[in-house]
Amino acid sequence: MTPLEPGQTEAGGRPITITRERIGRYAEITGDFNPLHVDEAFARTTAFGGVIAHGMLSLNLAWELLRDLHGDDGVADVELTVRFKKPVRPGDTVRARARREASAAGGWEVWIENQSGEAVIAGHARPAP
Repeated sequence: MTPLEPGQTEAGGRPITITRERIGRYAEITGDFNPLHVDEAFARTTAFGGVIAHGMLSLNLAWELLRDLHGDDGVADVELTVRFKKPVRPGDTVRARARREASAAGGWEVWIENQSGEAVIAGHARPAP
C-alpha cells in the first residue's frame, strides 16, 4: 500500500487468502476457539453450513489499511463502525478498500471485499468525537 496521491479518493490494501491454518493461528492468538471457527463437524450443523473465519480476522485488514493511509498516530482517535454482511470461509481471498467520504469530517467509507468483489464487512471510519 502506498500513500494516496493528491486527488486520489480510493485505496486498497493487500489481499490475503483465508486458510484453516490462518483461522487456527488466529484462534490461538486470541483464545477464541468457538467451534463455529475451528470445528467443521459442528459448523456444518449451523446456519452457516461450515467453518467461517473470525470476523475480526478480516476486520483487522481495515485497520491495517487505515494505518497505512494515516500512520499509527493517525488511527489512534478513529471510530470504526461496521456491519458484518457475509461470512468469510476458508479459501476466500479478502482485502480492505476505502473511499474518502465527501463530508468535511475527513472520514472514509471502508469495506472488506472477497474475491468476487462482494462486501463481506462494510462501514465507516471517522475521527472520534
